[in-house]
Formats: sequence, C-alpha cells, structure tokens
Amino acid sequence: MQLNEDLENYFSNTIIPQLFVDANLILRKFTPPAMKQFDLKSEFIGMPLKKIKENFRFPTFINNINSVIATGKILEKEIQTTDFKWYQMNVLPYHVRHENRTNGVIITFVDITPRVNDLKEQEKLVVEHELLLDTIAHDIKNPLVGLNLSFRLIKDLKDKNSDKFLTLISNHEKSLQEIQKVINGLVESRWEKQRYQAAVELIDLPNIIEDVRLSLSQQLIETNARITHDLKVGELTFVRRKLRSMLYNLISNAIKYTPASRSPEIIVRSYMEDGYFVIAVKDNGIGMRSEDQKTIFDKFQRASKSVDGQGVGLYLVQTIVSQADGKIDINSELDKGTEIRVWLKS
Repeated sequence: MQLNEDLENYFSNTIIPQLFVDANLILRKFTPPAMKQFDLKSEFIGMPLKKIKENFRFPTFINNINSVIATGKILEKEIQTTDFKWYQMNVLPYHVRHENRTNGVIITFVDITPRVNDLKEQEKLVVEHELLLDTIAHDIKNPLVGLNLSFRLIKDLKDKNSDKFLTLISNHEKSLQEIQKVINGLVESRWEKQRYQAAVELIDLPNIIEDVRLSLSQQLIETNARITHDLKVGELTFVRRKLRSMLYNLISNAIKYTPASRSPEIIVRSYMEDGYFVIAVKDNGIGMRSEDQKTIFDKFQRASKSVDGQGVGLYLVQTIVSQADGKIDINSELDKGTEIRVWLKS
C-alpha cells in the first residue's frame, strides 16, 4: 500500500507527460500533464491503445511500444506530432523482475519544440553567414578584375595627359567605389539594428537596375551590350542589398555567357502573377542544355567551362530567393538565349 501511494503521488505531481501501457497494449495510467497534452480522459484507462491512438498524433506510436516489449531495450527518439510540436520520447520496458519478463512500457514525453525552433534559427544564421561570405567573394571579384586591368593599362600608358589616361583613372575610381559599396552594404546588414537580418524596405526597381548598369559599365562598353526593361510593376518590398545582388548576378551572367560574335541584348521585365512579384531577365546568349538546367543553381556549377567564373552567381540568387520563400525557374535553349524568372512573395 505504501509503495502504491508513493507511485500515485509521483504520477500526480510530475510535470512530465507519462504513460503506463501494459503488454497487451492497454492504457493503465497517465500523468496529469499527459491528460492536458494529449487530451486524455480518465475513462480511457483500461482501454486498448488502438482505440485512442489518434490522441497521440504520430503514426509509429504502437509500433514503437511493441518493439520495446519484444526486445526489452529502451527506445529514445525525437518525434513530431501532427500539430507540429516536437518531443523527446523515451519508451522504457516495465520489467517484472521475479518473473523475468517485460509486462509493458513506461513512456515519457519532453516538449523540445523551443529547442528545435532555436536550432532552426541557428541553421538560418549559418546559411545567412555563408551567403554573406559567398557574396563578398563573388560580387567583389568583377570590380577587382576591372581594377587590375585599369592599373596595368595605366602603367603601360606613356602619355599621362591623354583622354585615355583620364578614362582609365575614371574606371579605376568606379571599381574602387563599387568594392566600397559592396563592403558597406554587407557591414550595415550585419551590424545595424537588425543584427542578423538585413532591413526590408520599399524599393524602386528602375533605380536598382540603373545601379547595376553603372556597376557593369565597363563590361557593357567592352561587349557593346544593351539593357532594356519592361516594368509592369516598379516597386517592391525587399532587402535592397539582396535584390541588387540578384540583378547584378543575373545581368552579369547574361553579358558573360553571350558569344563574342554578337552583342548582348538583355531585357528585364517585372509583373505580378499568382500573388508573386516576378522579375525576369532574358538574354541572347549561348543558352544551355535541358540537363544542365537541372543543376545550374547548384554551387560551383556553370553553363559552360569555356567562360571564366566559379559557378557561384546563380547559387547566390537561388539562395536569396529560397530564404525569402520565393521560387526561381529557367527557360533556355542552346544558342538561343536564356530567361531566368525570380518569383518573390508580394
């Protein structure tokens, strides 16, 4: 009687949901927290689990119990219920020692939903930091190439008063300004009020396109490229740095992957469709095979090995879009160009 009373006091006062199920899968006892957590009622005691299994909201519950009864081994696992909560579930065999047999199980549930959510947030931070590092490495590379080219030409130029010298100095300054702009944007997004999250704002899309055009001015001149746009919607709410990075990479790729035999023709479109703000960038470049389109957004994948690059640009675009719960698609044909569409939730 004393032992039974001790057990009753324990079951009544514990804050952990616990169940006692016998070897015939009959519910024998549960703690008050289990009553609240799984909507159990006192009249359920003595009922077979198969009649009340829906209350526990995960499909392998009875199979897990049977496994422990059969093996006599403790089972520990993380489970998610249909209401999207996470639990650490421990199923312990209930031993009848003098008979040397297992006569059921004791099951405990610890709510680990907050811990799982924290881990997901940490994973997002890791992805965000990796994205920042990739952005630094990729977005600074082009202005650095231009900077080095201008520097070499300046060194070889004998007449320091010529118009060509002034043009090279101007290109030199623009490349330095572009590098500074990328660095400032990254630093501000990292250390301002939203410490780990860049600020969302209402952005004028034509201004971003013009900013990208100026950043790529040297490539535009060298390739005789032309950028036009057809913007049905000119404003959207997004992170300025990320939107600029997306357009910069898409337009830069469109220039880079156009054969030297033709001038790049790039058109940027925007419109609303199915509740999404769509930005489409179409070119007249080399295009790609259908099998390459399946992997082109993977890191270090490129449409052509004959073009200089690391295969990071489209990966950055895809990562930014994915983090914003958007989507991205591609339509391309060999030697007829490519169109990439970015779908952002409005």
